[in-house]
Amino acid sequence: MKNLNKLASALLALSVAFSGCDNDNGGNNPATVQLKNHSNTPAFVTKKAGFEGMEIFSLISSDDTLEESPNYIFGGTADGLGLLKSQDGKGFVMMVNNEDNFAVSRITLDQTFKPVKGEYVLNSDGGQWRLCSGTLATPQEHGFGPLYLSVGESNVEAQTHGLNPYEGTLSPTTSRALKGLGHWSGENAVPLHKDAYSGKTVIIIGEDASDATGGQVAMYVSNTVGDLDNGSQYMLRRVDQNQTEIDMKEGQSYDVEFVKIDDYQNMSGAQIQAKVDVLKAIEFGRVEDIDYRKGSAANAREIYFNVTGQGDKLTERTKFGRVYKLALSESDPLKGKLTVVLDGDLPNGKANEFQNPDNICVTQNYVYTQEDSNGYGNAKGTQHDGYLWQYTIATGELKKVLELDHHRTAADKEKYNRANDGVTYAESTYGSWEFGALVDASDLLGIQDAFILCVQPHTWKGERYKNPDKGTKTPSEMQGSEILVVKGLPR
Repeated sequence: MKNLNKLASALLALSVAFSGCDNDNGGNNPATVQLKNHSNTPAFVTKKAGFEGMEIFSLISSDDTLEESPNYIFGGTADGLGLLKSQDGKGFVMMVNNEDNFAVSRITLDQTFKPVKGEYVLNSDGGQWRLCSGTLATPQEHGFGPLYLSVGESNVEAQTHGLNPYEGTLSPTTSRALKGLGHWSGENAVPLHKDAYSGKTVIIIGEDASDATGGQVAMYVSNTVGDLDNGSQYMLRRVDQNQTEIDMKEGQSYDVEFVKIDDYQNMSGAQIQAKVDVLKAIEFGRVEDIDYRKGSAANAREIYFNVTGQGDKLTERTKFGRVYKLALSESDPLKGKLTVVLDGDLPNGKANEFQNPDNICVTQNYVYTQEDSNGYGNAKGTQHDGYLWQYTIATGELKKVLELDHHRTAADKEKYNRANDGVTYAESTYGSWEFGALVDASDLLGIQDAFILCVQPHTWKGERYKNPDKGTKTPSEMQGSEILVVKGLPR
């Protein structure tokens, strides 16, 4: 994968969108793209007050049959996502993590933005681990690529895969793990904009771990643009070396630095974790998705990330979740200030309804945070299904945008509320579904305020959706999922 830079000259017109939500490049003719329902599956969301004017379209789901690949079934738990124009410029290519299938789908869409073909470029044998968020790097935005970074999770030895979305034939059983990005139980690996630190590639990695050392924020730095093999890796720590997350308070900023992990490429994931206390890294309660602010090089050094929380470490780590801002130094990516922007554990705080924020999307003006599923969120009396939240950077205002609709009382409720056998009706509990990636596709589609949104309806189960990737590691996985287009969400 390290030689993908040579494609740059052929890709200068590409646009990019990814789970980290970046998309600043020239778009398609809006007269060609036609936003409409291409799936018969309903959109599993309801609009909240103030956002009634948005339009929601169901793009693709696990019930759809695509005309150029009639045997392909879109997998469950759609999470990380990357979108770009097709190589011939006549359509689009979408890379999607099917998280619990340990798989990655490649979807081809025509010039109208209709899905026409699907294939698995990684199945569970090649994916190896649960694949959570993902980031699409392109030459125009990041200085290298195109390369889809699909991040492995739920295993201390997990790694990040690098997939070329244009490669004609990808063996789904072959791992694409990138040794240079180390071993982490990761959530996302996000390259910063190429102008954030000229001449360097800087990648921020979030670790979704809840073990003794918690989750870390890591950084990979190479002094050669696009080199993902020979750089150095670091962990985030406070300058005063206080490792306890809960000691940081909402609205307060703390001096932080990234400390080097020596010889990390020769370490296992367990050995890297053994360095956490030695290096005094901050022990977060499950670091989830990461994104940076758009609009300028300075903004690209303003990074936001979610910590989803964990119920068994309340005295040390957040329980219901937090949003952090990491402002990196203009001259040195290894130094910065960390601010607790939103704290879901404060009884009277503006984020007191938070239930485990997971995916994140940052535009020039907003931070969009999507909620994860959890088994304890309703303990504080804020019963609701997963929210998509809008945080206004300039004012600090926090609003609910969407809520997941479980169809519990709909005529089709028994289709979407099922037990693990995929047959028995079992009404889903509050907050048991979750959102996946939110991607700003406005410039790419040529339509203002157009986003792509993944939905994971965890109780939508059935034999049709069983092991769609034909891998051997998740043969019993049988969830369905969907991808929506949201028009009218402010950037």
